[in-house]
Amino acid sequence: MPFVDAEPVSPAVLSEERTSTTPQIRRFVHQYFYFSMSLLFAALVVWGFSRTINAGLFHAAPPRPFLLWIHGAAFAAWVAFFIAQSTLVRVHKVNVHRFLGWFGASLATVMVPLGVVIAVIMARFDTVQLHQTGADAFLSIPLFDMIAFGALIALAIYWRKRAEFHRRLVFIATCGLMDAPVGRFDFVFDHNLFYLCLDLLMGLGIVRDLVVDRRVHKIYFYALPALIVGQNLAIYMWRANPSWWRAMTHAILG
Repeated sequence: MPFVDAEPVSPAVLSEERTSTTPQIRRFVHQYFYFSMSLLFAALVVWGFSRTINAGLFHAAPPRPFLLWIHGAAFAAWVAFFIAQSTLVRVHKVNVHRFLGWFGASLATVMVPLGVVIAVIMARFDTVQLHQTGADAFLSIPLFDMIAFGALIALAIYWRKRAEFHRRLVFIATCGLMDAPVGRFDFVFDHNLFYLCLDLLMGLGIVRDLVVDRRVHKIYFYALPALIVGQNLAIYMWRANPSWWRAMTHAILG
C-alpha cells in the first residue's frame, strides 16, 4: 500500500538525490561491468551446455571425436581467461594482466584453427555417423564465428596499448562465442535467435558506454554493423543453402 500521507518531495531534494546517486551508479558500472559480464558468460556456458553435454559428449553414443574434448577445454579456458583478466584489472594487477594477456593471445591463436577443424570434423561425423541432414550447410555458422573471433582478437592484440579499443574488442569477441551455449536452447536455435542474443549482449557494452562515458565508443559503430551483416549472411547460407555454398561445403567435406 502506498504511503498516501507521506510528505511530498521537493524538486530541490530530487535534484540533490540525482546528483548523489548518479555518480555512484556510474562508478559501479565503470568498476564492475566487465567483471560482471565475465560471470554472465560463465553462467551462460554452464547453463547452455548442461542441457546437452551429457548426451552429446560425456555419454554420447556413438562416442564423439576426441578432438571435441580438446575444443571444449580450449573454449572453456577462454571464458576462465576472460574472468581472470577482468578480475586482475578490477584489483589493479595491471602487470599480471598484461603478462597473462600473452597466454590469451596464444590461446586465441590455437582456438581459431581448432574451431575450424572441429567444425569440419563434426559436420562429417553428423552426416556419416548420425545420418543428419544439413550438417554441411550449418558449417557457415562456426566458420563465420571463427573468422569474426580471429579478426577481433587480432585487432585487440594490435591495439593492446590502447585500452579503450583493446577491452571492447576482447569483450565483443567473447560475446561472439556465446552462440554455442545460447544455441543449446531449442527455441532460440530453431528460430535463428542466437545471433540476436549475442547482439543484445554486445549492446550491454553500448549501455555501459552511455552510462559511464555518456557516449558510445566508435569501436561499436564499426564492429557491430559488420558483425550483423556477417551473421545474416551465415544464417542465409545455412538455411537457404544456395548452390555455390553447397559446392564449397562439398569441397570442404570431401
